[in-house]
Amino acid sequence: MTDSKTLADRIEDLLPQTQCTKCGYDGCRPYADAIAAGDANYNQCPPGGAEGIARLAKLLGKPVIPLNPVNGTEHPRAVAFIDESLCIGCTLCMQACPVDAIVGAPKQMHTIVESLCTGCDLCVPPCPVDCIAMVPVTDERTGWDAWSQEQADAARERHDRRLARQRREREAAEARAAARRAASASSAKAAPAAAQPGAPADDAEAKKRAIIAAALERARKKKEELSEQGAGPKNTEGVSAAVQAQIDAAEARRKRLAEQQAQRDAEAAGSDHDAPNNDDRNSPSTAPDKNRS
Repeated sequence: MTDSKTLADRIEDLLPQTQCTKCGYDGCRPYADAIAAGDANYNQCPPGGAEGIARLAKLLGKPVIPLNPVNGTEHPRAVAFIDESLCIGCTLCMQACPVDAIVGAPKQMHTIVESLCTGCDLCVPPCPVDCIAMVPVTDERTGWDAWSQEQADAARERHDRRLARQRREREAAEARAAARRAASASSAKAAPAAAQPGAPADDAEAKKRAIIAAALERARKKKEELSEQGAGPKNTEGVSAAVQAQIDAAEARRKRLAEQQAQRDAEAAGSDHDAPNNDDRNSPSTAPDKNRS
């Protein structure tokens, strides 16, 4: 049966799965991909040590070479411990742990599960109160002598579950953001639609204004015609201030009455539009004669 694993898969199987990033990559799998692609050397994993390099060299058919000191040194495996008297519950260490080996809650004391800790020490730098210490737990044993394949497999599984959870959380956050954007867009579209029921009223008001304007224009033209025919007011030249005031008042009153009549005409037109079958629209509407005794 043909092995379906890729070269990167087989390289990843040989890595200690501490996810410490000391190799220069964001975890063991990215490092395995880089080795397989020829973008990284196979001597950049301090937790694997000399034994890890030998395993990779055998797989790749290459010579055993020393660990690159730029990536660190081989040393006994350490485990993180939190000084619980100093912990402020900021959760930064929980966010940094690649295998979810830290338990706690915001503003509550955190605890590291020793059996799950890979010794990556990624939780140390973000701690704002320096309450995390790395304590060696394997005496003089280093590399694969201080770390078993079973531990590596368990760490890999926990890391994969963490990545899957983070992916779900990210997708859920993106979905919520998209829903908020969609809701905002819907609200923006609904705003003009909500104003549409008032459109008929606006049309009626505009029609009234047009009727008033037309009536005023007719009155102006009528006045001009009378003036041209000599039927306008007489003796308006050289009058006294008192007489001119009376003329102005009469003209203002005439204009006001014309506007009022135009307003009544507009309202009547609106009523006719609303009730086209009204039989009372021809009823007398003549104003009473004010000159009758």
